[in-house]
Amino acid sequence: MDWVNETILRWRETPAADLKSEDFEQFKNLGCSCLAQDESEKLLEFLHDENNQVIVRTMGSVLLSPLLNMAVKDKHHHPCQAAITHLTMTCSPDDVVNRCIQVVEDVDPGLISDTIITVAPHLQAGLLRLEGNQASFVGAALSALHKQLTRLPVPYCKQQEDDDEYGLCRCCSTLAAFIQPFAEKIHDYVEHQEREELKSELLKFCMRSLREPLLEAELARDRNSSLRLFATQLMITIQATGESTSDIVFSRNRSNLMPVSQSQESRASLSYLLFVQLITYDSFPSIYSPMFVLQSNMENISLLLSSKKESHLTKGLALFEKGLEKIEDNSLPVSLLELQSFYRVIQNLRFILTDCPIQHLRQSGLQILQMFINKLDCGAKQKIFRCLLINSNHSGLEGFIVKNIKKQMELSMNGDDTNDWPEGRNFLPLLQLVFALPDGAQTNLLYNLDRYTSKSLIMECLNLLRFLLIRNKITKEEEVWREFCQIKDSFLQTLRVSISMSRSYYSYELKTLTEDMKLKAREMRACAGSTKSLKRMILKHKQESNLTPAEQHQVLQSALVTLDLMESLIFRIDEITEGNLTMAN
Repeated sequence: MDWVNETILRWRETPAADLKSEDFEQFKNLGCSCLAQDESEKLLEFLHDENNQVIVRTMGSVLLSPLLNMAVKDKHHHPCQAAITHLTMTCSPDDVVNRCIQVVEDVDPGLISDTIITVAPHLQAGLLRLEGNQASFVGAALSALHKQLTRLPVPYCKQQEDDDEYGLCRCCSTLAAFIQPFAEKIHDYVEHQEREELKSELLKFCMRSLREPLLEAELARDRNSSLRLFATQLMITIQATGESTSDIVFSRNRSNLMPVSQSQESRASLSYLLFVQLITYDSFPSIYSPMFVLQSNMENISLLLSSKKESHLTKGLALFEKGLEKIEDNSLPVSLLELQSFYRVIQNLRFILTDCPIQHLRQSGLQILQMFINKLDCGAKQKIFRCLLINSNHSGLEGFIVKNIKKQMELSMNGDDTNDWPEGRNFLPLLQLVFALPDGAQTNLLYNLDRYTSKSLIMECLNLLRFLLIRNKITKEEEVWREFCQIKDSFLQTLRVSISMSRSYYSYELKTLTEDMKLKAREMRACAGSTKSLKRMILKHKQESNLTPAEQHQVLQSALVTLDLMESLIFRIDEITEGNLTMAN
């Protein structure tokens, strides 16, 4: 070891400016050798030795990478942690920051969270020691940290968040603490350019983090999770930069921080945190009317509802619902539906109701659609009813609309002053859409029963028709009433033919199934002595249908009962019609 002592003595006597790259490499090798031989105590003693402080200040930063990598793998290695802390506070802050960023950028994919948690405090310490050009270094550090953060899976439920298997939640807590001092000292900068650059870098990081990971994350208001605390710190930091959250939500700020699509997702995430989670909502200007907020938010809602991700859809529905809550019933004018943003939201909501495989989203979507309909004035209600009847191509949703038309008619006929529902000729085009079978007599009357009410579209149409005939107030104009009766008669005539065809089909299917069940029962009794034959028969039956014969039998019986109900309603409608004619004569 004499040569080691001689080398150290030479370094002590050599001016810092005269040390060569070979000296730096040799110093690093000696430090790594100590770590490899588990002599970190000896290395720490060397670093703290007063006689070696010039060497440490000049060349010590080369040891940061190996020390940090060791600390990542062994968080409780106290000599290693102490050595890093000493180097962070002793070496050139520029070198410290660059070395820390390099460790973050070169991270092992399996050690991302451990690396961020270990390196971030030392990186922060180095940044805070910088006397000049701090903003650009902060930007580089935040960019490197965020890039690695986005590689971690986002927990999608409370249990996963509590388990934090991949460490995303711990990383978010670390980064919340990391940016806090920079947000707090923004206004301490005397130089305008440096202050504005730091604001820009912090805002860029916040907007990127709002998109990834927070747009994917569940953020329940009833618990202070790490992700929610991170979201809160981001919103506080945005305010600290001097940016108005209202300007960001309403797209009035400059959007050069990231690509447009990403910027839109960040705004949508910020809007969700602000209006649904109410994070920093106390500072949101109260001058905006609920209708203006809703209208301005429709782009954000549309973006979220157009996604295929459950987390985005959940947030979009919640944001839409929150925007509707403060709107008065019957107050949204028809002109709003002509805006592209409203049109896209309605189409996206229709897609969720008809094609989304996730049940709780369909249920929430239906409740919000009803809430939205309630907020529309009469003209807007008619327009959305027509739009959905024409474009939905889904009997369940169409049945829901027909039920809403009946509700509006009831309110109007009961003298509701807030409901100026049209009568007469203005109402006929809507009825023409309602009382029409899409495929004429060939229409499958029992296809796609309404998943929300367990009733078919046809049943809802017949209920509406019966209601209109009982109340007999659709119009006082004889000509309009004749047109309505023509629509009714054409609908019922086609429906009778369709019911007859459907009954023949389902009766035949039921008879065939019954005979098949009897035949299979005889075959199974005949094969009772042969286990292999019996197993082959059972396997064959399972491959033929997903339903058991008993279940198929129940479905067919239910179909025939539904057809009976339709016929009974038609019979009742005929009775009402005859009664009206008798009274008229």
